[in-house]
Amino acid sequence: MSSTKRIALSSDHAAIDLRQTIAKHISEQGYEVVDIGPTTLESTHYPKHGEAAARLVASGDCDLGVIFCGTGQGIMMAANKVKGIRCGVCSETFSASMIRQHNDANMLSIGARVVGEGLALEIVDAFLGAEFEGGRHGTRVDMITDIEE
Repeated sequence: MSSTKRIALSSDHAAIDLRQTIAKHISEQGYEVVDIGPTTLESTHYPKHGEAAARLVASGDCDLGVIFCGTGQGIMMAANKVKGIRCGVCSETFSASMIRQHNDANMLSIGARVVGEGLALEIVDAFLGAEFEGGRHGTRVDMITDIEE
């Protein structure tokens, strides 16, 4: 793992604790964490947090992103509206690895009300530890990218 990888983290109010736990965990692994909040439990809107993290990844400022909301679904949908983002919501490690290996996903979404902390740590590790395989999968990712055009 390259210690220079920058990881954008964001969430809504429902997932602050899990996001902060993940931030500490991946920072200890040598990743540079760009945690864009929020920091209070005041109700907030997941679309703006998904978009903000996605823009950091799409611009190249961050290499990858991990985002959180109650289910992981809404914030993932918002992130995927940003051109160049391929974000999947995962509740187990196999899919977290596969979205990197086969879909070249650059963002991961997790539902804080769906998975516990221990599993969330494993999901993030699986996502960050996987690499895109290219080959026939590259052709398919190109097809996804073409849809954006």
